[in-house]
Amino acid sequence: MAPGTDVLQGGVANERLGRAVFVAVLVALVAAGCGTHGRPASGGGGSGSLGSLMKRPGEDVTVVAGDSDFAPGDVRFSFLVIKHDARAVDRARARVWLARSQSGKPFERATAQLETIGPPGAGESAFGGVGRIYVVHLRVPRPGRYWLVAEPVGAKIQALGTLEVKARSDSVAVGAKAPDSATPTLVSAQGGVSKLTTRVPPDRALLRYSVAGSLAAQKPFVVTFATPRYCTSRTCGPVVDVVDYARRKFAARGVRFIHVEVYTENRPALGYNGWMRQWGLKTEPWTFLVGRDGRIKAKFEGSVSAGELESAIRRLLL
Repeated sequence: MAPGTDVLQGGVANERLGRAVFVAVLVALVAAGCGTHGRPASGGGGSGSLGSLMKRPGEDVTVVAGDSDFAPGDVRFSFLVIKHDARAVDRARARVWLARSQSGKPFERATAQLETIGPPGAGESAFGGVGRIYVVHLRVPRPGRYWLVAEPVGAKIQALGTLEVKARSDSVAVGAKAPDSATPTLVSAQGGVSKLTTRVPPDRALLRYSVAGSLAAQKPFVVTFATPRYCTSRTCGPVVDVVDYARRKFAARGVRFIHVEVYTENRPALGYNGWMRQWGLKTEPWTFLVGRDGRIKAKFEGSVSAGELESAIRRLLL
């Protein structure tokens, strides 16, 4: 089974489990905007445990997570809310509460925004026909298991999920030096484009530069580790297309854009390649922003929207 398939199967299993889990969320005011935060107000639903919030009517399901590599601090969490009829909820926003246990009191709340998968106008969805995914930013103080409840605004459905937060992420951390990876290019592959990408047609403009060459030239760059052909999870979108869309907007301003495939010889049966291991990547896709100083400025596991990527490039690389 190819890596990534387990995410899909795990999501289906979680949906079945969710039918036996009764979750609800008591109405609470949440700060508007993606990643805005606030402490639960005293009194009312905000002062109760997640368990005490489990009386709201509607479907009860489990969150289908789009990422899994978390460390303390600002945690970007992407997810789907899938109804019992297998359709994704597509309300523009979702309220999210976070606690240290199902019986614990929520210590964090935020608003998730529904982000588009794929570049604007492309009309391409993730595997399974999903076209948009929720993204929320949560402040997590220390390692451990955390529980969350997500409730799309205006929909009678609640989703239960967990975050496993490690002391250190497996992937290269934000602020760390980027690995000096001599990733392949059109020149090094002597034009053998099929060795470099599984995208059809080939994304040649993303195969011009290597990570090592960009670090040596002290150029800011975006690198995505992704496999367009073999991406099979329900939350895995056309990330290479999003990166290429950003390239067309920012390449003239000195930012380089790089695509690296994830499997040895582009064959899933052979497992992840050396570049994936060098960057500590155990899932795909991943997208990193690296500054002129060679340090990681931001990273995105799973799908990243054009809006998210553009905003990060403007803020961190220009």
